[in-house]
Amino acid sequence: MTQTTKAEHIQSVDHLDPKQFIIIKGAKVHNLKGIDVAIPRNKLVVLTGLSGSGKSSLAFDTLFAEGQRMYVESLSSYARQFLGRMEKPEVEYIKGVSPAIAIEQKVSTRNPRSTVGTSTEIYDYLKLLFGRAGVTYSPLSGNEVRKDTVTDVVNFMYSFEAGQRVMILAPLRIRDDKTLAYELTILLQKGYTRIVVDGGQNAASPTGQQVLQIEDLLTDETKEGGVNLSYESLEILIDRGTVIYDDKGNPDEDNQYRFSDSVQTAFNEGEGTCRVAIVGRGDDPGQSRVFSDKFELDGIVFEEPSVNLFTFNNPYGACRRCDGFGKVLGIDPDLVIPDKNLSVFEGAIAPWRSEKMNQEFLKPLLKNGIRFDFPIHRPYKELSPAQQELLWTGNTYFDGLNSFFSYVESQTFKVQYRVMLSRYRGKTTCPECRGSRLRKDAGYVKIAGKSITDLVLMPLAQVTTFFRDIQLPDQQRQIANRILIEIRNRLDYMERVGLGYLTLNRLTNSLSGGEYQRIKLATSLGSALVGSMYILDEPSIGLHPRDTKRLVSVLESLRDMGNTVIVVEHEEEVMRAADQLIDIGPDAGILGGHLVFQGTWDTIEDEAARRLEIGSDDQDTAVTHQSHTLDFLTGREIVEVPKFRRKGTNFIELKGARENNLKDVDVRFPLNMLTVVTGVSGSGKSTLIRKVLYPALMREKGDAAEESGKYDSLSGSLDRISSVEMIDQNPIGKSSRSNPVTYIKAYDYLRQVMADQAVSKSRGYKPSHFSFNVDGGRCEVCQGEGEVKIEMQFMADIYLRCEGCGGKRFKQEVLEVTLHDKNVADILEMTVDEAIDFFRKSEPKMADKLQPLQDVGLGYIGLGQSANTLSGGEAQRVKLASFLSKGNPNKGGTLFIFDEPTTGLHFHDIRKLLSAINALVNQGDSVIIIEHNMEVIKSADYIIDLGPEGGETGGYVTFTGTPEEMVKMTDANYTAEYLRDKL
Repeated sequence: MTQTTKAEHIQSVDHLDPKQFIIIKGAKVHNLKGIDVAIPRNKLVVLTGLSGSGKSSLAFDTLFAEGQRMYVESLSSYARQFLGRMEKPEVEYIKGVSPAIAIEQKVSTRNPRSTVGTSTEIYDYLKLLFGRAGVTYSPLSGNEVRKDTVTDVVNFMYSFEAGQRVMILAPLRIRDDKTLAYELTILLQKGYTRIVVDGGQNAASPTGQQVLQIEDLLTDETKEGGVNLSYESLEILIDRGTVIYDDKGNPDEDNQYRFSDSVQTAFNEGEGTCRVAIVGRGDDPGQSRVFSDKFELDGIVFEEPSVNLFTFNNPYGACRRCDGFGKVLGIDPDLVIPDKNLSVFEGAIAPWRSEKMNQEFLKPLLKNGIRFDFPIHRPYKELSPAQQELLWTGNTYFDGLNSFFSYVESQTFKVQYRVMLSRYRGKTTCPECRGSRLRKDAGYVKIAGKSITDLVLMPLAQVTTFFRDIQLPDQQRQIANRILIEIRNRLDYMERVGLGYLTLNRLTNSLSGGEYQRIKLATSLGSALVGSMYILDEPSIGLHPRDTKRLVSVLESLRDMGNTVIVVEHEEEVMRAADQLIDIGPDAGILGGHLVFQGTWDTIEDEAARRLEIGSDDQDTAVTHQSHTLDFLTGREIVEVPKFRRKGTNFIELKGARENNLKDVDVRFPLNMLTVVTGVSGSGKSTLIRKVLYPALMREKGDAAEESGKYDSLSGSLDRISSVEMIDQNPIGKSSRSNPVTYIKAYDYLRQVMADQAVSKSRGYKPSHFSFNVDGGRCEVCQGEGEVKIEMQFMADIYLRCEGCGGKRFKQEVLEVTLHDKNVADILEMTVDEAIDFFRKSEPKMADKLQPLQDVGLGYIGLGQSANTLSGGEAQRVKLASFLSKGNPNKGGTLFIFDEPTTGLHFHDIRKLLSAINALVNQGDSVIIIEHNMEVIKSADYIIDLGPEGGETGGYVTFTGTPEEMVKMTDANYTAEYLRDKL
């Protein structure tokens, strides 16, 4: 699109072809200032701008909302009666809207059965593959389990030449309560005339078998007594005949039908078993073969592979022990052996430390350990896996832990044993299904040597390699070919979006927002839609710059299929890949909402050169306002590298961290410094900080945090930390009534101010009348929510503005109380920036309380904005603001942990965030940040880098030190590679 001045641009939108562009005219949603935008079709378009400038309002609240509304318009009138009130976005018109798919970061499922495999549909194809083409192997002999069909038996008979005589036999089963004479009588009534018996050495036949008439046996008692009629040796002669071929050498059709019919009858009479005897000639005893149409081997009856056998959400396929959840309430090994540095002799096994248990269970092990070469003085962590397993299973010399806990469970009628048992119980991986959730015998079905259980527990990168190199026999390949194409495609997309380190068994609700979004992106690619409009919300979140390149290639694939891809993004790499860049701004909140720039990357380069030649004061340019984005992209604005790095004298040391993929690492975290933990996606950063360090510190401080990951010890200057705060991206409140002004405790003061007004005093209003959480002043139609939830039977619930208060949340009489012509609803509608200006003169104390929100770059959010409309990054910064206010009692002794605080932040806002975080460090607090953003990494005092790769190949500490030391690294290191450009 050629660059134009703003005036020309507004005129030009009306004349564009909706087949070529998606045209938005006069968008006024939220803070948008009636802008006109033409988005070219089938292109990768990146929307950028400061946080709160109006990007999401344009992409989601205008474009996607209209796409959704138009879809609803296309439904039947019955469906529309529930949805008819969906509001049209505030816009003159939108032309050329395609079917819209929004891929946001919210992990929308809390279902404990939803996994990565089910979300991406890869598991559905795996079920099909194993159900259709899987081969069952016996766990005893390792041989293939198969059942014989009528065709197999007939083919065996026709493997002999013409004229060969054959007998089709079925074993005669004699029921416990019946006599032989009774069974023979029944056979005679069914129409059978002969049985075959084993005649022993005296038999006339060379095979030692005789064919006897049933009638003769029943009438001639002497014969019955003279023949060995033992249970195993009796067979019914179903049919006998000769192998016949027609003129062309093919099996004779009538003869083939007769044999098939007889074999089916033999299977029915023999309860699944039949024998074909090839009658020999002369002294030739012939040969015979037993066939079974049961799916069994080695005395085990197996389930035949079917899709349901591999479905853990179905009672048929779910593991019997854990009901398909993968976890059971069992004995937690980490509670039984809490300190892995101790040896068995030193008391590593916690339940055996008491005197009684020591005598009964530990003494035999210590006394007899030498007899089976068990090292009782070696630390538990240095024992081999076999030796560790022996402590649980025991042997002839001592009872293991399994026997010990069986004994304790048998004694639970005594209260002390119940207490003991509860002390060592925890959620553990189900031992029967290894956490795969499937019934045990599903693991007997294999393809190319792997069961479905093996595949769901492997990282996706390894599963991809397995399916890329898989070699199958012809028959299996014909069945599996189409399914394999689908599986390979989806696995390839998962690798390309940088999720090769996940397993298919990973729970969806344990994923970060960015991971979940990329899973949905990979799933969209797998479904191969064309002509759609994909709107993505910062897909690069949680990605190391190395992985961002692969993400860009995925977005390009989506575009090349024939879709319009619109990405709201702050990552430079994604901006550079865009076919067109749209910058909304120039600032946030009421100062945003203008179309500042639209063009290609080349235009930006020309723009930068032109500005340098002419000078920045020239007005006749394509950029109608100052653009912070262009300033950063062209190098006019930068995040400064700190003049000096702080030196740490105190530190805490974590030893032996080995949760998830961490490889028994020892890490030192300096205090009173800004420490950044980096590494590629899946390298173990979150595991180290969120699963090991944070719970371990909370436990040290006496707070019952969530269960800690595995580690050996935590030491160092722990006395210098008075509290630990995890500032993550979880919402600031579960209720929709929760909002920024209540979270930072400024609303209490505002309610008091409103209650002090003359009108309030005359009417007897208390501060509670200005709360929407309690009865009194709030609107009772919507309970102070401002909107009413309509529950949909067949779609997601929708929220509509309350008709009682018009979304104001309060009763009309409460709204009559004003402060400088603004009522409480008007004040809550203000942005933080507006409110600070409003209160600066009249209520400076209120302005001071709101100041920290402005300091962390949240001046654009509404005071009363519902918590569930804040992004993860915004929620995180509201939490940070609450600690910057003067109310933190542990100032100077707090350790703050941030998980990717730059989420949703423009370069311009990262500067503000860094100054806020540095303010914490300057007042004596310590900060640890998990981060991929190079602007933050270059500003760190100390870097801890994990890697070298993600998943199984990660989990090592690859570097510790300052950014300057990192860029001098000679070893290959992804973080160092990208950091060099910034320093």
